[in-house]
Amino acid sequence: MTKFRGCIDIHAGQVKQIVGGTLTQDDTAVEGDTTTENFISNRPSSYYAQLYKDNGIEGCHVIKLGSNPANDEAAKLACSTWPHKLQVGGGINIDNALQWLDEYGASHVIVTSWLFNESKEFDWDRLAHISSLVGKSRLIVDLSCRTVIVNGQSQWVVAMNKWQTLTSTVLSESVFAKISQYCDEFLIHAADVEGLCQGIDENLVSKLGEWCPEGFEGKIVYAGGAKSIQDLSVVHKLSHGKVDLTYGSALDIFGGKLVKFEELVQWNKSKN
Repeated sequence: MTKFRGCIDIHAGQVKQIVGGTLTQDDTAVEGDTTTENFISNRPSSYYAQLYKDNGIEGCHVIKLGSNPANDEAAKLACSTWPHKLQVGGGINIDNALQWLDEYGASHVIVTSWLFNESKEFDWDRLAHISSLVGKSRLIVDLSCRTVIVNGQSQWVVAMNKWQTLTSTVLSESVFAKISQYCDEFLIHAADVEGLCQGIDENLVSKLGEWCPEGFEGKIVYAGGAKSIQDLSVVHKLSHGKVDLTYGSALDIFGGKLVKFEELVQWNKSKN
């Protein structure tokens, strides 16, 4: 059954909503930065963590967009507000994963760029290593992607480094099946539509439902382009209830005017 999942995106130490494909710098103070920001919150990350906690929105993720040290502090604050309930990603690697879980209180760590080597190829040894270290049940693999057209057909290529660098990994049923042996969930940002509020990538959502490994129903989270409460029904139909949905820039708690947080809370309650 498709449910709403919450997010807390952190850039330059602040909770923000960003057009994903434009993110190039760790900090907007950097000269020449072209990052498009839809929303900059005047509230701390703890406000959103408490909001999700109070409304029972489980499985929310905190994403640190860039290596600015202020992002770490904001993520720690969110985790301390709802200990062992929030998933943390952004700059996670073999050296800091346990610290985020055991010291800072994340429920899961989300790993992306570190899983790829200098040739932009997926490193299966790294995946096995970090899975063994933190435990399969506490690891989420982020396979956020960009659309590439090959012979008139859409392919979704995993992107790393703030979604700017395409890797050699193309999403497929076999990729999900193999990686699922090492992790507890998947997170998929459709970077080309992230932050645009112009609709979800329906073809990708349909494929995610088709490619969902056995036992991962409700453990694949899609983010990108959601613009109405009806998108939950669309994702449920297209994925056969196997994929959950995150809202960002369209949501009123992030300055949006298209979706009310209370509507999403009620959707989840109706599905419990």
